[in-house]
Amino acid sequence: MRPVLASLSVIAAALTLAACETTTAPVVETPAVAASPSVDYAQLMEDLRILSADDMQGRDTGSEGGAKAREYIVGRLEALGVQPSPMGRLQPWEMQGRTREGTKTYSGTNIIGVIPGTRVADKYIVVTAHYDHVGVNDGQIYNGADDNASGVATMLELAKRLKANPPEHSVLIVALDGEERGLLGAKHFVEAPPVPLHAIAMNLNFDMTARADSDGKLWVTGTYQHPYFRPVLDQVPARRTVALAFGKDTPEDKGADNWVEASDHAAFHRAGLPFLYFGVNYHTDYHRPSDDFEKVNPAVFQDATELAISGFRALDQWLDQ
Repeated sequence: MRPVLASLSVIAAALTLAACETTTAPVVETPAVAASPSVDYAQLMEDLRILSADDMQGRDTGSEGGAKAREYIVGRLEALGVQPSPMGRLQPWEMQGRTREGTKTYSGTNIIGVIPGTRVADKYIVVTAHYDHVGVNDGQIYNGADDNASGVATMLELAKRLKANPPEHSVLIVALDGEERGLLGAKHFVEAPPVPLHAIAMNLNFDMTARADSDGKLWVTGTYQHPYFRPVLDQVPARRTVALAFGKDTPEDKGADNWVEASDHAAFHRAGLPFLYFGVNYHTDYHRPSDDFEKVNPAVFQDATELAISGFRALDQWLDQ
């Protein structure tokens, strides 16, 4: 979430303060649903652990750690039986991106898989999660467990469920590179999409889905721009530890509290495509070397992942009725 342009510690401190501001966005008023004892979350947690381990070296775009993360995600998609997109599994790109010192040329690679739909096979829901983070800074590894190993793990869990119970729309599963350097992979994706833009029904972006501990909310940004999605998601019941909340997308939401341009969904929004962004609020480990796997409460992450998957299912069933 949000590229790093200046001192990471300064930005983290500023955004932590912003995250503490009181919001008035409504929370879904539905009975809480307990976690199903039949669901096995071992792979979800393992994906999170592996992608945020020290040997990934913070997964910076163009780094050895980034390449290692990419290899892992490709292996997981292939193990799940998720087929490559019409243009292939990998979408390499080269673009100018931002660093703390200025701009530089980055070479990155998006990862794309496709799961065919059963009802509307010629329309695609593009599910995105960026797999890059900010790498190593001042000798410290920024593991990015929440930002955004969590979103990738949630997306892989969704892919697993969709292979077992196919979606109504075709789905592109897209692990994007270069988000932290200026939404680079997302920009390239919409400039050179594997399917025509008019065939994309919407973008559903997962960025930071693990640590809803601070307010018990998985925020949904984009219903101000696309209000027809709100009644659909209002039907998604809260989990025991996390509920959907809506906001951070109105003209009254300022600065760090407005997330319309905060992550990869912004590229889809600028291209005129409907979007929704699912993510948790800022916390004190955001963009710090302390954003580690050990800080994640498994029950909270699992509940947030279930909410994201339930949200996808509701939208998939509602679209093109």
